[in-house]
Amino acid sequence: MARCAVEIIGRYGLGGAVVAALLFFSFGTAGLVAIRANGLGSLAPGDYAAIRFTLWQATLSALISIGLAIPAARALTRRRFPGRDALITIMGAPFILPVIVGVLGLLAVFGRSGWISDILVALGGEKMSIYGAWGVVLAHVFFNLPLATRLILQGWFAIPSERHRLIHSLGARGWAGFKLVEWPMLISIVPGAFVLIFLLCLTSFAVALAVGGGPRATTLELAIFQAFRFDFDLAKAATLALVQFAICLGVAFAAFRIPIPRADGAGLDRQVQSFGSTGTKVIDGVAIALPAAFLLLPLLAIVLRGLPALFQLPSGLWAASLTSVSIALVSTILCIILALTLCLALARAGQVAQKLGEGVGVLGLATSPLVVGTGLFLAIFPFANPTDYALPVTAVVNAFMSLPFALRVLMPATANLY
Repeated sequence: MARCAVEIIGRYGLGGAVVAALLFFSFGTAGLVAIRANGLGSLAPGDYAAIRFTLWQATLSALISIGLAIPAARALTRRRFPGRDALITIMGAPFILPVIVGVLGLLAVFGRSGWISDILVALGGEKMSIYGAWGVVLAHVFFNLPLATRLILQGWFAIPSERHRLIHSLGARGWAGFKLVEWPMLISIVPGAFVLIFLLCLTSFAVALAVGGGPRATTLELAIFQAFRFDFDLAKAATLALVQFAICLGVAFAAFRIPIPRADGAGLDRQVQSFGSTGTKVIDGVAIALPAAFLLLPLLAIVLRGLPALFQLPSGLWAASLTSVSIALVSTILCIILALTLCLALARAGQVAQKLGEGVGVLGLATSPLVVGTGLFLAIFPFANPTDYALPVTAVVNAFMSLPFALRVLMPATANLY
């Protein structure tokens, strides 16, 4: 029984307001664009090709990112070495890099004039190129592997160390121990991580624009951009946005239907002891070294090329940086408030409601920023000059698009409170 009516209205009323805002942010803005265009448009053969390529690259990028992150996170959990914490922190840098900066780092290493091509030519081979479909996948893995690693690493850290000691003392090593202790955690973490990375790759714009390499590597977001920028076909843009919504919601629904085992019990927060033979240690070392090299080499190329010119930047750039930091701070505070409000509203509602809430939360990533921007422009224009609200709108859009990450972190913690 609830303590009072005010508590129910406060908790669920605020949670409902967040859901309503999310629905307007996603479907509402697309609806405004469709209304302005007097309906939806038809899709051309090139649009269907863009849909197929988008699904292919997003699925493959998410699978590769998760596949590399699982052994890397497992190895980082089990091994202790000097600089481990610093390595974990630095490996997360690609995810927060500006996309074009990360792409330039990848080109410096894997491009036709990059380090790998120079080595191949010295060995008598040919230069490599990352332009095209495989370049899009490579860039998406570079940006999303750190996110997958951190999410799965968080799940591994949540396993009490006493369970590892118990399994080791009982002699349940190898697959048996993995199935009893680690597999339930992966089932609870991996589907949500896959959905997040899939949505990030699905709505990717700058990566496909920079290394896509032509019509064969055109994503849905690029097709929406073309409909806006070159054709000014708002009806087609709204239709493509709804197709993107349908794909995202279908993937999210399928992933969140996977039953999540409850991890009852807690440990004493002791350090996980490293077990295993020399061969296991070598495997863990390789699992850490390969992703680390893949992530750190482009970062090193960026530092080597950018550091000498750091003090030659124009003065106006520092003012722009201050504006960016201010917007990011406001967006972060707003995102945390929205996430906590929604999580607390769903905390006592059961696992089904929590999955539905997390599914609604991913709408922020399923939304095309171009459609959102156009829809908000159409919503503000009858009442005020949209350019006067550019910075507040940017902060709000950033908060809603960051909400899925906050929900993925906060939802399990708030659910364990009740």
